[in-house]
Amino acid sequence: MKKIILYSLLVGSMAFSACEDMLEKEPIHQLSASEFFTTENDLEIYSNSFYEYGLPSANEIARGDGMSDYAAINSPSTFLSGSWSSIDQSGWGVGSWSALRNINYFLEGAPNADVSETVLNHYLGLARYWRAVFYLEKVQTFGDVPWYETALQPNDPELNKARDSREFVMGKVLEDINFAAEHIWPTKDTYSSTVNQYTALAMKSRICLYEGTFRKYHTEFGLSDADTWLRAAADAAKKVMDSGKYELVNTGSPESDYRSLFVAEDVSGMTRISKEVILARLMNTDSRVWHDLTWNFNSPTNGSRWSLVKQFVNTYLMLDGKPFTDKADYDEIEFLSEMKNRDHRLSQTIRTEGYKREDGSVAPPDFAVTLTGYHILKWSLDDSWHDGQGQCTNNIPVIRYAEVLLNYAEAKAELGEFGTAEWAQTIKPLRERAGVVSTEPAEADAYLQTTLFPETMDKYLLEIRRERGIELCFEGLRYNDLMRWKRGDLLSSEEMAWKGIYIPAKDVNYDLNGDGKPDVCVVDVTPKPTTPGVKYVVLGANIRLSEGDKGHLEWAWGVERKWEDKKYLRPIPQSAVTLNPNLLPQNDGWE
Repeated sequence: MKKIILYSLLVGSMAFSACEDMLEKEPIHQLSASEFFTTENDLEIYSNSFYEYGLPSANEIARGDGMSDYAAINSPSTFLSGSWSSIDQSGWGVGSWSALRNINYFLEGAPNADVSETVLNHYLGLARYWRAVFYLEKVQTFGDVPWYETALQPNDPELNKARDSREFVMGKVLEDINFAAEHIWPTKDTYSSTVNQYTALAMKSRICLYEGTFRKYHTEFGLSDADTWLRAAADAAKKVMDSGKYELVNTGSPESDYRSLFVAEDVSGMTRISKEVILARLMNTDSRVWHDLTWNFNSPTNGSRWSLVKQFVNTYLMLDGKPFTDKADYDEIEFLSEMKNRDHRLSQTIRTEGYKREDGSVAPPDFAVTLTGYHILKWSLDDSWHDGQGQCTNNIPVIRYAEVLLNYAEAKAELGEFGTAEWAQTIKPLRERAGVVSTEPAEADAYLQTTLFPETMDKYLLEIRRERGIELCFEGLRYNDLMRWKRGDLLSSEEMAWKGIYIPAKDVNYDLNGDGKPDVCVVDVTPKPTTPGVKYVVLGANIRLSEGDKGHLEWAWGVERKWEDKKYLRPIPQSAVTLNPNLLPQNDGWE
């Protein structure tokens, strides 16, 4: 834990305070890399800075799916509403490249340390792991980007180089992650807080699956070798699976096992959870390292009122393994009935019947918070004290074994190599953990095809995508999934209205959690007097019923969210082009 807390190291400006021998050195800005890196201790302490730069924050993970097909939020992103421009674009400024210089400075200086080849390669592997992660994000955002592998100085002419091709940069990323997976030590710390060999393999499966599917579906970019990347993704995932180092958390309690991964507080709660968590961002009360996710997901003002949409909720299976959408009236079932006998992950992702706070009080979906009635629960602690406090210490999984299984399944399916054996290794254990009967599909699911993936005919691939959406819901991966599948149009209001629960009639009180007390009423005007305990949803400019006096709640129905294919890549910001005209030509459509 001390390693992860001692992150604060910035090359050229900050000094170390971790141990006495560091204090005896001259300030870093007066030292060359060869003078600074002399011992293994130097390498270890410096490498801790990579986590500060590279680990996504709690908010980036848990709220990262705010722009996705399955989430409604308070206000649509300007990226989709039409008021966004390259002037607004972040991700390219000087600060965003600091992490890369930090890594490259280390890679240049580390070989001067008096350590064995094995030790040196371990630390070089850590640096190259984080460089691969850094460049993956840059390529996902901009496509072609300049590749740098030295720590440039302010006046270095390389600062004004042209962008390198995506193929070249991703080839370098693959070299980096391969080196990391070969040389980082396999030792796993108790709480999954540091990168080990299996972390590198898991990340390789994520990187290669992204690039392989992007190349397969985005034929407009003229990219090749999709199968090579998919094969690498499958092979990396399989190595993690075969290692026996990780497994799904499954205690035989399908009603709680899944959510336990996201509410384990402090390091003491991670011992059991770390069987599945490959890498985590740790929180710690004593060190005042915490986040505000419970506040975010339970406040009408602090967050963006993130809510699931009906179209995605429909994808959760029944406990008997049959699609919910096989029901003739599936689109007109009231909330209480809709939630019954469903995949247990649904009741651990949103508030449903039976959910109570720590003090025993019932907690139905709160329409002061939720926009659709599908109130996100997954990351929230049960103690309502946290609803107004930014001091949560539940740890944040960054990479889970469940994702590795899904990466393997998807890569094999994309290669045409998925069958009964692969199903038993991947989808079956995930569904059984959730209490769902695991039945292989007899045919392609019509609802998934019609609503989400009309060009996908493979019955297995559809189920893998269903499973990925459900298992990794609100873990910050969905936007990039849509980008690589070339399904960005699902972000548009035309393709995916922000549809909520079904309301049979206005001016009627409805019980949402089965305690016999009314919770919500949809009205044109708030009545006087009001009924105690009832939240009134007043129809108006932002929210309506799909059929006028009944139907599904529809949030932001009058706001257009527009998708254009140029948005698969962001533009190079004008500020960057002004400093370096060699970054042109601009990405297609953004000229």
